[in-house]
Amino acid sequence: MTASPPPLDEVTGARQELTVVLPVRLLRVPGWPEGPFPFELGGRRTDAPTRSTYFAPASARALYGAPGRRLRWHLPLDVKHDGLTLLGLELVRTATARNPDHALGVLHFSVERPLLPVLRALAGRRSATAGDPLTGPFDPAALLTGVADIRNHAAPFAIARPYTIAFLTPTSQHTPALRTGVDERLPATADQWLWQLASRSTHEDFPVPPETAGEQLKDTIRISADWSALVLRQGAAFLGHRPDTGTGDFFEFGALHSRTVYLDALLLGSLQRDHIDELTDELSDVFNSSGLARRVATLERNIAHFRSTYWRQHLTAHGPANDLLLAFQHQHRLPARFSEILTEAADYSRLVQTQESQQIGAALGVLTILGLPLGTALGILQVIGDESMTHLLIAVALSIATAGAILTTRYGRMVLSSLRGGDARQQP
Repeated sequence: MTASPPPLDEVTGARQELTVVLPVRLLRVPGWPEGPFPFELGGRRTDAPTRSTYFAPASARALYGAPGRRLRWHLPLDVKHDGLTLLGLELVRTATARNPDHALGVLHFSVERPLLPVLRALAGRRSATAGDPLTGPFDPAALLTGVADIRNHAAPFAIARPYTIAFLTPTSQHTPALRTGVDERLPATADQWLWQLASRSTHEDFPVPPETAGEQLKDTIRISADWSALVLRQGAAFLGHRPDTGTGDFFEFGALHSRTVYLDALLLGSLQRDHIDELTDELSDVFNSSGLARRVATLERNIAHFRSTYWRQHLTAHGPANDLLLAFQHQHRLPARFSEILTEAADYSRLVQTQESQQIGAALGVLTILGLPLGTALGILQVIGDESMTHLLIAVALSIATAGAILTTRYGRMVLSSLRGGDARQQP
């Protein structure tokens, strides 16, 4: 009788990599080497110039900066504790208009014990048996002392838990994840493993309703017959579908990609999410104080800057990075939210234009109310040839009185209200 395979929370893969992304507040520019963490494989070094060749120039500038615009720093480490090895840190500046000190901290781990319990602990699952991995020697607050603070989770941009990117390749014993042949379809358990790694949960944590199981997995990306990826709101995962043969296997290259260009695609999605969150907050604050025109002009400028700098849905000619970004955007509804922002901002812009037109019309109305009686009186005196200073002063006084009387009428009150920027319809 064949023994049933162990559940995923008891499985240690042939190759297990973990990247943890968490929001931080940059205190100062670190004295670390500039650029993304330069992982190496053979003669390939994944530094900023190398990665930039993978992305379109606009996307590369948003991810790696430009001359005189530093965005990323890295620090190699080698810290081992409780089956995890911290390989290094990254800091990515994610400044927004309102929060120039916002950044993302990235921790790169290798994992030598079952990966799913580590992910469940990072997600704060109530039944998680493992302790929080980000404590002791892996405490981000200690690792980033003097350089960055962990962002308060009550702040608008904070995510409830760190975002995780898991990479796991199976051995020949891990049949639930394996294809039985190159031309064979994956077993249903492969996607179940992938979903557990990305969601950082077991079916006991979150029993997926059978009616919506397909919806949970519709963003699964089949990178090739060898491996798949899944992006969810709080995590992403890469899972191999054939046995990993160790040193020299293709999965070395796959792990490198998951830590570098695929990570960067998801980081760009995080940048987009944070900026859209801020634009949404700006929209909700438009009417909270005076100066509507100034606020709307600032909002439109921030939208234009976001659109030209960060809003990308096509990163590269290579498909998987684009698919990962689109999946991240779909999970956070970013295209729909940005479309709503554009619509609402256009409405506010039209409101400002209407208000300015009303004020211009009101100014002309005031000039008419003040100038018509005076012009009429002076015209009459000129026609009859009256040059008396007394009569001129009387005419000016009567003109002022007439203008004052007109301003007390409903029409006059409407003109004054429009000139102040009020709503003339509120007048009785």
